[in-house]
Amino acid sequence: MSVELLGFNIDDYTFEEAVIKAKGLIDSPKVSQIITINPEMIQTAEKDNNFSNIIKEAEMVIPDGVGIELGLRITGKNVQRIPGIDFAKRMLYEASRNDIPTAIIGAKEEVITKAVENLQKEISGLNIVYFHNGYFQDDNAVFEELKAKAPKLILVALGSPKQEEFIYKAKTILKPALMIGIGGSLDVWSGNIKRAPKVFQNLGLEWLYRTVTQPSRFKRIFPALPLFLLKVLNYKDKI
Repeated sequence: MSVELLGFNIDDYTFEEAVIKAKGLIDSPKVSQIITINPEMIQTAEKDNNFSNIIKEAEMVIPDGVGIELGLRITGKNVQRIPGIDFAKRMLYEASRNDIPTAIIGAKEEVITKAVENLQKEISGLNIVYFHNGYFQDDNAVFEELKAKAPKLILVALGSPKQEEFIYKAKTILKPALMIGIGGSLDVWSGNIKRAPKVFQNLGLEWLYRTVTQPSRFKRIFPALPLFLLKVLNYKDKI
């Protein structure tokens, strides 16, 4: 089941339902894409038809950003937010339990190396068959290495929209796999950035904590989030 927001369909799953659906996609005979959508992605898609099509063709679109949750509530839809970083971590645990070969791509070399080290310490049996930093110019060279390693779960942290475009391109090149864009998750998993305390996470205010502790993010959040919600309010009046 999905709900619609500003012309985009967003899957309406509980966290556990999303995990079950994603596990099914791992066994799909094709490359499947999961997008953890936030307001910035929708704003980018409204200006970029190619990116809009990538979102619309994804096999799963889960509501990551709190702005998405608020936007859906404004339009009368009570959809559970699924934080992308938590969802990706859970999929790594599922991969370890089911001996699913995994690959991770993105971030600086020292960040991804430390993230992989920490993940393998935390998640017993996690089989990371390939990892690569995000600073590469030749997508095809990375695709060739991925084809050789044949991971079934691939996490991509290149930032949006680059990571979604990379995954979309991979759909016609790689062996069957589930690919998920994970944004800045590697910075947290490496210990480079401290995640918000649980109370902020539970209240959906992780964005506020990150803005306070990383003032450089302020321009990214404001006025983008208020403008997004105003757009949703205007959209609601027209439907």
